[in-house]
Amino acid sequence: MSDSRALADALVFPYLNHAASMFEEQYASREDVDNGMRFGCGLPAGPLAVLDEIGLETVRDALAARFAESGDPRHRPDPAIERLIAEGRTGKAAGKGFYTYDGDEVVADELTPSQVGQGAARPVKTVGVVGSGTMASGIVEVFAVNGFPVTYVARTGDKVDAVRAQIAKNLARQVDKGRIDQGQADAVLGRLTGATEREALGDVDIVVEAIAEEIGIKNQLFADLDRICKSGAVLATTTSSLSIADLAAQTRRPQDVVGMHFFNPAPVMKLVEVINHATTGQDVLDTVQDLCRSTRKVAVSCADRSGFIVNALLFPYLNDAIRAHEEGAELDAVDGAITEHYGYPMGPFALLDVVGNDVALAIEEELLAEFEHESLTPAPLLRELVGAGKLGRKTGEGFRTY
Repeated sequence: MSDSRALADALVFPYLNHAASMFEEQYASREDVDNGMRFGCGLPAGPLAVLDEIGLETVRDALAARFAESGDPRHRPDPAIERLIAEGRTGKAAGKGFYTYDGDEVVADELTPSQVGQGAARPVKTVGVVGSGTMASGIVEVFAVNGFPVTYVARTGDKVDAVRAQIAKNLARQVDKGRIDQGQADAVLGRLTGATEREALGDVDIVVEAIAEEIGIKNQLFADLDRICKSGAVLATTTSSLSIADLAAQTRRPQDVVGMHFFNPAPVMKLVEVINHATTGQDVLDTVQDLCRSTRKVAVSCADRSGFIVNALLFPYLNDAIRAHEEGAELDAVDGAITEHYGYPMGPFALLDVVGNDVALAIEEELLAEFEHESLTPAPLLRELVGAGKLGRKTGEGFRTY
């Protein structure tokens, strides 16, 4: 095995192991785990499909050898891998692993999910959005482009105007490229209603909030939405890290509160993580799933836990890459190994500089607090870069200089 391949496997195998644990814990289905990473990160294949491709015994043996050296619980082969091997489900070559195969094709089996909703979805004719940043503007655009009248609320008139101007700019770009005509662009803008008072959301069927990722601010918003919104309105949050249950507790209708985590930029990224807490109504989950289909998004479902699917799998892998660099691996060698051997659209350091090192640090700290694995402690170099203001592309310097 080449040094490059060994480096790539050392970073990817713990991530594959973590994905197996999500499946084993029934935190998310195999399809949702894999679709989360494919559509949330642009990976060519999801982790459980990759495990089947490599072969479960190969990954198990490599992880066991590494666990013997490190003692890191993240390197101990997950019981799901051991169980499937014991059942003869060793991967694609055996015709069955996490999935069942006919040659190279995945075929339906007893775990293949039904596409039929379990409850009666609520009708959604009008949408509300709270926020005026990049994510909020993108979400407003997603709904308006797909035919929904959208009332959006920002703190000032200038911010209201800025959201509309950003969407108009995006639409003009689409017109210039011949993807839509001016009439279609005008129709989208005609579906937008901006406001500075939250009371404007009183009659919408669903509100999606995309304000600052601070629990106090969001708590106050959900208490307000509980007071303002009509009975039966769905109250959704785009939080990437905060507890959905904590937000629901600010209302007298916790059954109506759900996570709807869009990925940035929302008009481009196809994934939405749908997060339910213990009291989210099944009809609310079905409503959000239907809404994702209506807006041509891929919805994946999971429970209310820090990091959900994508961040929980992605950021420990990125942190491991930083540690490998601290131990002597060159940036280009790490990025090149991942793109060459696993076909990822970019290596971990290129991705960190796009995401922002401050964002990565915040998410790593949340995962450490949630799971308490010592190996999730943010790498010292990450803290150093953030402390020096080297946040990535947005500041002109991160792991690399731009």
